[in-house]
Amino acid sequence: QVQLVESGGGLVQPGGSLRLSCTASGFTFSTYGMSWYRQAPGKERSLVATLSPFNTITSSADSLKGRITISRDNAKNTVTLQMNSLKPEDTAVYYCNVKQQSQSYWGQGTQVTVSS
Repeated sequence: QVQLVESGGGLVQPGGSLRLSCTASGFTFSTYGMSWYRQAPGKERSLVATLSPFNTITSSADSLKGRITISRDNAKNTVTLQMNSLKPEDTAVYYCNVKQQSQSYWGQGTQVTVSS
């Protein structure tokens, strides 16, 4: 079955950086676009960025443009989100996502807290 496991979250000071990873299993990773979403307290889950199977970013949140890099390693079944110049408003649970036909699969999420 499809499994997505995120890691790399934590507490970081404003202006700092974090690198989140998602390890996937249970499907042919190289043939699917992969996405990162985030959900802040009291807010709806929103898209951070989507990376196509061909390593092109097909969408990303305007608030994060210029501060994130998303990449994938098809040999390791991982997708990575590098976030720089973090702001308190980036505090959220970050989720890895893959959509297959009518199904949408999520990881358990990893908490990112930006605070001094």
